[in-house]
Amino acid sequence: MFVLRPSSQRGSADHGWLNSRHSFSFANYYDPAHMGFSKLRVINQDIVQPSMGFGTHGHRDMEIITYVLEGNIAHKDSQGNVRTLPAGEVQLMSAGSGITHSEYNHSNTQALTFLQIWIEPNIKGQAPGYQQKDFGQNEGLTHIISPNGAVDTLQVKQDMHVHQLILSKGQSTHFSNTFPYQYVHLVSGKLDVNGFEMGPGDGLKITDEAKLVFESLNGVAVKALFFELP
Repeated sequence: MFVLRPSSQRGSADHGWLNSRHSFSFANYYDPAHMGFSKLRVINQDIVQPSMGFGTHGHRDMEIITYVLEGNIAHKDSQGNVRTLPAGEVQLMSAGSGITHSEYNHSNTQALTFLQIWIEPNIKGQAPGYQQKDFGQNEGLTHIISPNGAVDTLQVKQDMHVHQLILSKGQSTHFSNTFPYQYVHLVSGKLDVNGFEMGPGDGLKITDEAKLVFESLNGVAVKALFFELP
């Protein structure tokens, strides 16, 4: 079963320095029909204006994935991590028993655009942690997050996987499912998934489908995130 949610139906918030689009209920945006999907709780697309950012704030018991699309994030947290996260890199912060952090756009001219994704952990109260990696821009599906820290992936504290999908113009790829739920978030381009056409910002909930075919459309390259969920 497939359920497509167009980008235009997402929640939104404009704070001047920050413009956000919410795939699921978040902060002042509440929609009981969109509270999450399996263990996927949040997908926010955030645009932060130059020289602005999120001051120090806290999280608990959430696996927080940050996927930078444009610009650089200056990250600092209570575990002593002071890092720069450029476009194309992925960060996984395990909030666990509690962590505080800040995220800033130190550019004076360029807006920062990123996805922030929250995953519910399998066990609460675990030790906080931080991981970061550049996965490149390889064609097809690239395995970026796994529950067991498989080779060249970041390790998440939940039985789920995340893949980066990149397809050049007119290309396609196949995937055989072993999990009951999947979710696709399209970052850019035009994508067909088993006959369902997606545009940028669209989300696709998938339930009990054995095989998926991803195909770029309209002569446009595709970038997306693909989640396997319990």
